[in-house]
Amino acid sequence: MLWYKHGRTTQSDQHLFNLWSFSKVQTVVFLLGLTLTFLIMASYVLTWDKKGLLLTPSPYRLKVADVPSNTTAAVAVSSAVGLSLKRTSIDMKRLTRLIRSKLEYPPRRVPNEKDVIGTDSHLFSTIPRHFLPGIKSPCWYEDVPAEKSRDPYDGNLFAVRSKNFKMVCDRLASAFRRSNNGGGLSRLRCLPYFYIIGQPKCGTTDLFHRLLLHPDVKFNIMKEPHWWTRKRFGYIRFKDGFQESFPVEDYLDLFDLAAYNIQGSSAGNSPRDRHRLAQLITGEASASTMWDNQAWSYLHGDREEAEPPFLAQDFIHTVQPHAKIIIMLRNPTERLYSDYLYFKTANKSAEDFHQKVVESVQLFQSCLSESSLRSCVYSTGLSNSMPRADSGSAAGGLRGKPSRDLRESVQLSECPLSQQAETALTKRPLSNTRRAADRSLGPMLPSTQNLLWEFHQAFNTKLASVLDNQDFLWSNT
Repeated sequence: MLWYKHGRTTQSDQHLFNLWSFSKVQTVVFLLGLTLTFLIMASYVLTWDKKGLLLTPSPYRLKVADVPSNTTAAVAVSSAVGLSLKRTSIDMKRLTRLIRSKLEYPPRRVPNEKDVIGTDSHLFSTIPRHFLPGIKSPCWYEDVPAEKSRDPYDGNLFAVRSKNFKMVCDRLASAFRRSNNGGGLSRLRCLPYFYIIGQPKCGTTDLFHRLLLHPDVKFNIMKEPHWWTRKRFGYIRFKDGFQESFPVEDYLDLFDLAAYNIQGSSAGNSPRDRHRLAQLITGEASASTMWDNQAWSYLHGDREEAEPPFLAQDFIHTVQPHAKIIIMLRNPTERLYSDYLYFKTANKSAEDFHQKVVESVQLFQSCLSESSLRSCVYSTGLSNSMPRADSGSAAGGLRGKPSRDLRESVQLSECPLSQQAETALTKRPLSNTRRAADRSLGPMLPSTQNLLWEFHQAFNTKLASVLDNQDFLWSNT
């Protein structure tokens, strides 16, 4: 089961993040998950570039007469205040009614735990069902095969692709050899204590870098491993096709630096030092963990189901029922424009953005008129048919969150932060703010803003209702 805890927020906050633990209220989590999955899918697909590769055929196509053929034509029909919605061929009232009717979907059937385990027996045999007591992080001791005694990180696929992580692995291998000189070949292994997830351009990068300054957090050096949603299936970028599956052992290696520090709690330190080391935690910040379930259609494209039988959260819940999840959210209308400006590389303009929004809304309406909301949300074919800029891992900066919010939302330490640590976390410059060249393009057109506001309104209302928090209506942003 799952439970949800919402941190303190203020009306001026542009970004919100929330602490989750897999233990209670699974129905609420599903409703939130599906709503958020739709928002990110819609947000992603609303900005696909027309030249994007169509990996999966899709039955959803625009009529030639629906939209001007190029940005020049779109500009030609624009007025001084922006493009007129009358030229978009979108009946927003009808679409809004359609969305609201589709939002009354039945709860998703949560898969049986045995069925989840049966999909990846190696994963669930590598990670134990119970973790060590007295250590805050989910950790356990693992025997190291004799052939790995010299270098347990030999061949790690993350290290092959990251020179920085390769350097960390070399240092850890050296420390491992020294610590096991004449002793048993075992090492402490840990899963992330928490996961930072969310939509792009919502502040995941900023929060990640702030938490690097927390004295009790020992991050790996790789912000977004994207293991749960992509690399464990053999996909780094879906457009590049299947490459090589990253085994769970390689993923666990990412957290060995934290495990090495935690393992010091069993060494000859004072009781106070051992207790402090046992409270050290680690985490990762793959935003895709919240919304990306595309792998199922690439692996099982011949199946008749319109939605994946297993989601990323099913696997994390089964492996780690009490995992803490920090979700970063933002007004979806503003988030989408920020995403467009950040990921699109050429010919950016408010008019071009409007054109892509119109095309995508029409494609989604076409799907929704024939299929269920859930089918459209999970449709990889629909997603790949919509215009979007190149995807990426960066996210926008948080406004300066009060230090109290950081402590209460993440609940990292038993002891209060020192004044110095608190200042470091809250005063750190924002990460991934809007580039000067993008700021010069100005805001989106008023007509685009109105269209997106109407489009998202039903989803925002549903989300605010599920979470019992009117801040998610985004009426003050």
